[in-house]
Amino acid sequence: MTTQQTDQDALREQVRARYAAAAVKVTSGDCGCGQPADCGCDSGCCGGAATAEEPGFGAELYATLDRAQLPDTALLASLGCGNPTAVAELHEGETVLDLGSGGGIDVLLSAKRVGPTGKAYGLDMTEEMLALARRNAAEAGATNVEFLKGQIEAIPLPAATVDVVISNCVVNLSTDKPAVFRETFRVLKPGGRIGITDVVAEDRLSPEDRAERGSYVGCIAGALSRSEYEAGLTAAGFTDISVDFTHQVGDGLHSAIIKATKPVDTSQPNEVTASAGQAALPLASQAAAAEPPGRGRRRALLG
Repeated sequence: MTTQQTDQDALREQVRARYAAAAVKVTSGDCGCGQPADCGCDSGCCGGAATAEEPGFGAELYATLDRAQLPDTALLASLGCGNPTAVAELHEGETVLDLGSGGGIDVLLSAKRVGPTGKAYGLDMTEEMLALARRNAAEAGATNVEFLKGQIEAIPLPAATVDVVISNCVVNLSTDKPAVFRETFRVLKPGGRIGITDVVAEDRLSPEDRAERGSYVGCIAGALSRSEYEAGLTAAGFTDISVDFTHQVGDGLHSAIIKATKPVDTSQPNEVTASAGQAALPLASQAAAAEPPGRGRRRALLG
């Protein structure tokens, strides 16, 4: 096994362990601060949701009406950087896939939007998050949802079976983003689309600059720049690509809405090869895993 692969595996395990612990805290009803899990994590008691020092993450990014429709534990486990269901323009009868579904908030909201004739899948690699999501779905009475275990770099669904792929602050956590883009393209039907929210860096920040600003598991060190995101999606075959910043989450770092479309005619190979796309994106390294001393940056959670 190469050193690069070892580093990627180590980072993936750090991500898995971090979010497994987060799910256990929500499920157990104890956020680890001597208060119950519903003590108001937006006040920072659990050290994960949006705070005055680390704004721009968590369930508060969802409309009040959306939050009112969901179990409390789905809200507590939601620590993404946006609301992808609000930007994906979901329609009745569509099939939706949420990459890194966490506690299931975006899957449950998607299920309501696509209705009983549609389907909402959630994909997560963490058993504890999957258990929490399934419990939340049962509490919400959602019957058109299914949660799958797997990695977003190898989606366990057939090709051309999904209308829309969404994700909330998860792609930045992947150690192989070209694989994520290729797999997303594969499972989408021709004419399908993505509506992703993610942490994206300004082009002026090098990978080293991003690593200085926060950890990999904190959604900072692994963030792509805007031009890297565009290049990666183009290499995978997507068109109509847009990467729009919505709000700042750090120095040179923003929550962004990413949209793209899989062409209806995919018979012609994309001019940009997969290897070119790989070269355009920074590779994960173990050096990015450690959070710099004194930074105190937010450690964002899946979903």
